[in-house]
Amino acid sequence: MSLFGRLRMVVLLAAMMAVMVVKASQDYGDALTKSILFFEGQRSGKLPSRQRMTWRKDSALQDGLQIGVDLVGGYYDAGDNVKFNFPMAFSTTMLAWSVLEFGKDMGADLPRALDAIRWGTDYFLKATSIPGFVFAQVGEPYGDHNCWERPEDMDTPRNPYAVSKQFPGSEVSAEIAAALAASSMVFKHVDLEYSARLLKRARMVFEFAETYRGSYNDALGPCVCPFYCDFSGYEDELIWGATWLFKATTDPTYSNYVVENVHKLEKSVMRNVNGLPYSSVGGSFAEFGWDSKHAGINVLASKLFMSSIDIGSSPFIHNSDKFICSLLPESPTISVSYSPGGLLFKPGGSNLQHATTLSFLLVVYSRYLKQANRVVYCNNVVASPARLVQVAKGQVDYILGSNPLNMSYMVGYGKKFPQRIHHRGSSLPSVGQHPQQIGCKDGSVYFDSSNPNPNMLTGAVVGGPDIKDSYEDSRVDFVQSEPTTYINAPFVGVLAYFKSHPWS
Repeated sequence: MSLFGRLRMVVLLAAMMAVMVVKASQDYGDALTKSILFFEGQRSGKLPSRQRMTWRKDSALQDGLQIGVDLVGGYYDAGDNVKFNFPMAFSTTMLAWSVLEFGKDMGADLPRALDAIRWGTDYFLKATSIPGFVFAQVGEPYGDHNCWERPEDMDTPRNPYAVSKQFPGSEVSAEIAAALAASSMVFKHVDLEYSARLLKRARMVFEFAETYRGSYNDALGPCVCPFYCDFSGYEDELIWGATWLFKATTDPTYSNYVVENVHKLEKSVMRNVNGLPYSSVGGSFAEFGWDSKHAGINVLASKLFMSSIDIGSSPFIHNSDKFICSLLPESPTISVSYSPGGLLFKPGGSNLQHATTLSFLLVVYSRYLKQANRVVYCNNVVASPARLVQVAKGQVDYILGSNPLNMSYMVGYGKKFPQRIHHRGSSLPSVGQHPQQIGCKDGSVYFDSSNPNPNMLTGAVVGGPDIKDSYEDSRVDFVQSEPTTYINAPFVGVLAYFKSHPWS
């Protein structure tokens, strides 16, 4: 090789190394550890001795006592002190799916991820322990939201709300069944007895959800609406639950159920946007989150049925491909928006829930495509598995700080991150620092304060910036500053993937 050729090669290698350094600029392993740690800050009940987020203490130790049922445990969904079982179950399902897909990439974080899942499933075993009833919520939401107090100090009503044969709630029941079925696979090689118990209960709860059909919107009314009102209907949760049960059991009863009912997902879906119904842009195949399971069903089922159904005729693969085309910036059928800085947007608040859940599906489906040696065709645009990963990575990097504000939207990650998140426990002095009770309205002075939160809710991903990449670090702006379990849960899986594939 000539001197010129050798010099040219050196320059090319240096350029490639520079690109690799840029691409690996985020510490995905650190973000993964913190994203799992966040769930310890959301725990309700008697905290274990190995609790790492030590400013949190025991809370809600008498949940269910008034009716003689043990409902202690579980998670607070966000910055309040109510246990909403519908989004809690979805968060548990997504944590389980994260481990099933990417557990081998988690390293030392895997046992902590299993702890996070088990904290949810232990509670759901309690919530489904009485035949003919499924507990859907603990805590009177209006009283809770009227107060700004620590979970350790709660003196608002802790009413338990259940669905039953006479007052059904198929969506919350089927989502709990999905969480239990997915989690049973996680624990299959860790605790076989516990895994079997989860799967047995998942079957029972799914049968209850399918036999006694109806929405918990009607059964529980203002107790769940507008907080976690189900606007997409309960058919998607039933199919989602059956898909997970088929994956866990290979029982054809569940696969037949999925195939025979999948046409019900084709209708236009309504989404919950700030407590109001919103007609989905792009169709039902483009939706995925705590309310609408449509895209998740298609992606999950695309792998399960790829060998048994002709690819060309599979509605799951067809709709998964359409879903991918709805996200890609270069696609002629795109139905989402992107901020100037590159953040994916869908209508409604707490937008980072869309960025994390959809990024999760992008990475998962890219793996399925690669295994099947397939690409996605968006009319004249061809999307390879690597392109799907690239789009997901852009979202992850944006959340972690590669954005116009150079700000991480994960608390405790990076040099600049939200300081005033909308979260009661984080914003009030800890019990260790202030042992005296802080009453319902006594916390208002801390809510109104411009000071940073005294307790760091490490790993919490907030709702995020607006579509102009602007973020107001204010407790008052809960749309932007409130973290939720269902933002973090899918992010766990995505971060685990990029921890092992930082230059993808």
